[in-house]
Order: sequence, then C-alpha cells, then structure tokens
Amino acid sequence: MKSRLWLAALAALLLCLGSARAQTPPELTLIKPAFPITQEVSQLLKVAVGEMGYKEQGGVSKYGIWAGDPQAQWCAEFLCWVVDQVDQQQGTSLLKSSYPLYNSNNTGRDWFLAQGRYIARSGFVTNWGTQWYRGAKDSMEKNSYVPQPGDWVFFSYSASGDTAHVAMVENCYRSADNQVVVQVIEGNNPDAVARAQYKLTDWRIQGYGTVRDMADIVLRMGAEGEKVKTLQRTLCDITLLSENDVTGIYNQRTSDAVKAFQSEMGMQTTGIANQLTQLRLQDYYAQYKVQHPEFWTVDAAR
Repeated sequence: MKSRLWLAALAALLLCLGSARAQTPPELTLIKPAFPITQEVSQLLKVAVGEMGYKEQGGVSKYGIWAGDPQAQWCAEFLCWVVDQVDQQQGTSLLKSSYPLYNSNNTGRDWFLAQGRYIARSGFVTNWGTQWYRGAKDSMEKNSYVPQPGDWVFFSYSASGDTAHVAMVENCYRSADNQVVVQVIEGNNPDAVARAQYKLTDWRIQGYGTVRDMADIVLRMGAEGEKVKTLQRTLCDITLLSENDVTGIYNQRTSDAVKAFQSEMGMQTTGIANQLTQLRLQDYYAQYKVQHPEFWTVDAAR
C-alpha cells in the first residue's frame, strides 16, 4: 500500500512539473506584462487552459457546435466560446464588447480595428495607414509591440493578408539570443486545443487585438469606428462639427472639419487626420478646454 501511495505521489509530482514546464519553458525567461492582468483576463486564460488537450472528433468540435457550424475550422469559435464561458460564470459581458463574436476571415481583426484596439505587427494597416503609440511623436516600429496576456493574435498565411488563424496570448518570453517569443493557447492546432510558441518577428503574425487601447492610427475618408467617433467628438467640442456629425463614419463633413483645423494651424489641408494632425488637435483641445468654462468641472467635495 505504501509503495502504491509513493508511486501515486511521484506521478502527481511529475505531472505538476510537466505542467509547470509547459507554462514556463526552462530555456526562456518570462517577460513581465507591462500592465496588471485583469480578473477577466485571468479567468479567460484559466478557462482556455482547462480546455487543453480537447480534440475534435470526425472533424466536429464542441466549439463549432456552439457556434452553429459543427465542422468549422474552429480557432475563432474556440476563443469566442472561452469568452462566453467566462461571461456565464462571472456574470460579465465581454463577448461583443471586449472581444468579438465571429467565425470568418478578417472579421475579428476588423472588429478590433473598429474598436480602436488593433496593432499591426508592421505598424501599418492596409487601407488605413501608419500607427503610433498613443501620445508618441514617432511612428510605431515594426515588431515593437510585445503582446499582453489576453490579447488575440491574428495570423495570415498568404500574400493577400487575409486572416486565417487566431490565438490568445498567454505569456511572452525572452530567449537566450534575446528574441521575444509569444506563447499562445489556440484551437484547431491542428485538431486540438494546445499551446504554441511563435517568435515576435514571425512573418505569419499579422497583428494583435489588444485588451487595452494602446495605439492610434491615421484616419481618412471611409474609416469607421471608435477612433473616428473620438475625433468627431473633439471636432464637435471645438465647434468644427455638430452633434449630429458624431457618427463614427469618416465622411465628407469630417474631412472638411479636419481641413478647417489644419488650415487654422497652418498645416497642409489634406482632410486626412494623420499623426501630426491628431497630436496637434489633442494639444489644441487641451488648451481649448482650459479657456472655455463650459468644460470646467466643480469639485463637489469642497
């Protein structure tokens, strides 16, 4: 009996060591996240880790069934299912607010773009333009963003740039040769939920849907989303747009308002809210609020 107990204890110890080794590879050094990991992200990762080893059967997965497409290529369905599980367990509303609900190419990436929480690995988004970290005066350098736990990684395997795979960041590590390695939990790898590691410079990584709003991007005609709405609200507050113009759609009226601001600042009047225009507008708006009492707030505690 004692021998069996000892063997069981040894097996349990080896299992724990194996799990720890999977989470913290011995040849890598953990990179501390730049921001505290929220309770929601901790729960997401806990649920995702709990699914490790699940395998589809005959091309059918429970995540595809949940999403209404049993034979789906279920990387996105898996992540959306994880978010839904946390919502059900914690009473949160993360799905469709913090994370997208989707099952087709590009839809998830475009959702994060519209939310203003997408960072391209290259620092440039096709049909949008360059990106920069919020408040920064320099453009974002390629491969400069180290993804945070809970971010989603979008992959493309073709010249078209269409997203073909998605995974959730668990941690990032630094290798002995100073390379950043992104560890993810992903579905459909190739038929199971598993961990995987990718170098930060991996050409297949297209970009990241981020937990936080980390970066700004060039805005122009046709752009839509929260970044456009924020720009319009600012232009409205400085009386270059009306309340009815705050639509989240970069239309001709928005372009004209940007041109008017650029003209007032002595800038080239392109109607495109590039990095310089947005930074100038932010500085101008800060001073504008100081000079206009309608923006002042009263401290009720005094």
